[in-house]
Amino acid sequence: MTIAIIGTGFVGVTTAAVYAEHGHTVYGVDIDERKVESLKTGVVPFFEPGLEDLLKKGVEAGNLHFTTSYTVAVPTADIIMVAVGTPSQVDGAINDAYVIAACESVAPLLKTGAIVIIKSTVPPNLIPKFEQIIRAKTQTEFYLATMPEFLKEGTAVEDTLHPDRVVIGTTNPGVADKLKELNQVFNVPMLVVSPQSAQMIKYASNSYLAQRITFINQIANVCEKVGADIQEVIKGIGFDHRIGDHYWYPGLGYGGSCFPKDVRELAHMADSLEINDNLFSWMRTANAHRVDEVLREFSSQVDGWDGKTVAILGLAFKPQTDDTRDAPAQFIIPQLIRAGATVRGYDPKARFMMTADLSTSADRYTPTSSIAEAVKNADVIMSVIEWPEIINFDFGPHKAQDKQQWFIDIRNQFDPARVRGWGYKYSGIGRNNV
Repeated sequence: MTIAIIGTGFVGVTTAAVYAEHGHTVYGVDIDERKVESLKTGVVPFFEPGLEDLLKKGVEAGNLHFTTSYTVAVPTADIIMVAVGTPSQVDGAINDAYVIAACESVAPLLKTGAIVIIKSTVPPNLIPKFEQIIRAKTQTEFYLATMPEFLKEGTAVEDTLHPDRVVIGTTNPGVADKLKELNQVFNVPMLVVSPQSAQMIKYASNSYLAQRITFINQIANVCEKVGADIQEVIKGIGFDHRIGDHYWYPGLGYGGSCFPKDVRELAHMADSLEINDNLFSWMRTANAHRVDEVLREFSSQVDGWDGKTVAILGLAFKPQTDDTRDAPAQFIIPQLIRAGATVRGYDPKARFMMTADLSTSADRYTPTSSIAEAVKNADVIMSVIEWPEIINFDFGPHKAQDKQQWFIDIRNQFDPARVRGWGYKYSGIGRNNV
């Protein structure tokens, strides 16, 4: 099949590369000329393991093309996937301007029988709106469907090559058959539902996973007060097959490009539908306050941040990505600087960007190129993200001999006894930190 994918962000590029890998002719479309020129040479403008190799393979094989021209990509396409960004507005409502622009651009160029797929995450009640926008600009018969993505940054290629399931949103049997044919190579369950249900599956999936993080953080708070250890609690509840031992991440809350946005939008959706006291609004608030709460607790343990040098290890929102959107470090570092600390930051891929309100304190933050450089003589070492480079690092030889140093284990990745054996004072999340 010939596929045009509108938007060459994280989802668009990964999806394009994988379908090209399976022999389809794929066009990636973006209005950003510099990005398109980069992608034509096989260079991805962000870090995602395995993606650049797959991209180069598709480009060199002649299956994968990138262009700024809708007229090049759309007229021959059997399937057009809209995979543009849908950022949240301040109140949590979705900004669908990019989806609207994409729909308006593809509409006059559609060939008869083309399937337009909304792959961007959008509230279910907006699906009819996008169909009306396209119909207003074309006389050509087309079909609108949805097919949400379930990619995780850091494992996007693997997730796309080997998905858990494919969700197809359409009420047209012919469209369902065509999209089943497109995805049969993945050999996974394929669920055909209404377009609205398909989008709701995406929101429900991400919000449930975010809820697990919020829940375990609340349990960790209680553990700290009663002398329990959250890691032992997680192990104990994991034996219950209704609960499982997976996806429990006590720490500073959820971040990244999807969870915060999707929870905000679901909360706004529930509010607009007058679903009072909805869980999603509470989750949004709890997650927003999480960093403040944890930093206050740690501040009391280390006798305040003023005058201290703090090493922040991990600047991305999770391992194996350079994405810093809603990353813990983006909230931690400004607070530490305002509290009088000097901060050194390290991450294998990501970088902390100084905000305008911290411009006068730029000398209080230093990016480093190694863990050893970041932790040298630091009063506090804070392991924020579980990059392998960080959790496998031997901190023992870097312990300052002439001062007390704290080791704060935000993701509970270290053995407290080992850290104490190195000579540090250990503190984790929801653990017995005495």
